[in-house]
Amino acid sequence: MIKFITVEDLLPLRNEVLREGKLTLDECRFPSDDIEGAFHLGYYQNNELACVASFHPQNYTGYPGKAYQLRGMATIEKYRGKGLGNQLVNFALVYLRGQKTNYVWCNARKKAVQFYLGAGFEIISDEFEISGIGPHFVMYVKIT
Repeated sequence: MIKFITVEDLLPLRNEVLREGKLTLDECRFPSDDIEGAFHLGYYQNNELACVASFHPQNYTGYPGKAYQLRGMATIEKYRGKGLGNQLVNFALVYLRGQKTNYVWCNARKKAVQFYLGAGFEIISDEFEISGIGPHFVMYVKIT
């Protein structure tokens, strides 16, 4: 089941999956987590939070229209490859289409590019490095 959740709900999973459990929960917060219009989604499997993603209003340079950035998408290892992340992204895209959003973009880790391609995103940048995290690409999906 997919639900709108709080930042506090998702921080443990964000830390475990994206930061290998090496940070405090407060260190796993993004400055955008609490801005106006931001929201967070969680996919619960057997009453366990299995997958999370955060979205906040943010345009990407050179791409006009109403936009959201997807950040902090993470799925617990035992649930990967089962379609939960895809369902979560599709839920968000339908919701954002209803909010008259034109597109969603993200900084996708290189190892997640295939996932985002499968969800309808396309690569719109050269590969770049985020210090301490690794290689990324900017990816984008038009929704209206």
